[in-house]
Amino acid sequence: MAGRRRFRWKDRGDDGQVVIEFVGMLPYILLIVVAVWECVLIGYAFSLAGNAADEAARAGAVHGAGACQEAAGEHIGGAWTMSAACGKSGNLYTAEVSLNLPVLFPGFNIGVPIRGTGGSPNEER
Repeated sequence: MAGRRRFRWKDRGDDGQVVIEFVGMLPYILLIVVAVWECVLIGYAFSLAGNAADEAARAGAVHGAGACQEAAGEHIGGAWTMSAACGKSGNLYTAEVSLNLPVLFPGFNIGVPIRGTGGSPNEER
């Protein structure tokens, strides 16, 4: 029995293995977090554009084109780059709001538009 060594953790030689694996996986973990955040931001932009277009169309149907543009801008924060197009289309008043696609946070845009459209029946005064 003198020739046999007792098994000890220090004899295995894998101290710090978990740390090494974590450091190796950290860039992939961060990449996944950034990708999920970007998907959430894109979904929020679509929701924001659609809501602003609906509100703009409602305001435009009652008060005209000036109110349509104002209502669209009222529902979009200052960090977003927005443009709105309003007009009559038959018996509907339509609005299209376009936001630029943000990268990681609003204000840093890549120029790809996200569009939301809305319509409301024309109303008589």
